Amino acid sequence: MGLLYSGGKDSSLAAILLSRDYTVELNTFVFDPLREVPEVAAAAEVLGLPWRKQTFASGFIDEVIGMLHRCGYPNDAINEIHRRSLCALAQEYEVVADGTRFLDRVPMLGPAEVQSFEDRMGVSYIRPLLGYGRREVERLVGRMLTVAYGETSGIPNGDYEREIRDEMTRRGIDWSGIFPRNHRQSLVTGRIIRDQVGEYS
Repeated sequence: MGLLYSGGKDSSLAAILLSRDYTVELNTFVFDPLREVPEVAAAAEVLGLPWRKQTFASGFIDEVIGMLHRCGYPNDAINEIHRRSLCALAQEYEVVADGTRFLDRVPMLGPAEVQSFEDRMGVSYIRPLLGYGRREVERLVGRMLTVAYGETSGIPNGDYEREIRDEMTRRGIDWSGIFPRNHRQSLVTGRIIRDQVGEYS
């Protein structure tokens, strides 16, 4: 199984839940093949699961920035990045997964799009957190993981937004009116292991 992995709490919790029944490989996508994400690799190591950095096709960042300019908000671009990531995983795995949650707006595929994706690509698509709201995810994460939190520019995880912001800045494009301010991100820094009695220590 290939899981989209940012190093954050949601994809890490999804990985833990799925690893009970599947052989999980974590996949982080970047635009720039030279971009290193050691913090994400470290988060994967905390989970004890294999991790791979994958790179989008050359020129995709130009499409994304064009969408952001046309729309003036990030939702469509982030959803398209998510679709491309899933399609790339579907080329390699029979089962693909992510950490999207109940009531998430972005990224999120609707039921018809999920069915089309599975039929077209010949894969199973699993979203183990889809039945979990934010409060329950936070409770489970608090029992299983140690997590650092901060604004997008301050947390070096594998979220797409940071790399897009950096590229827009490099091109002299003001992204402040497109992406929300104070968008909170997470990065897993440790794992809380159960003791033999089954309680978390």
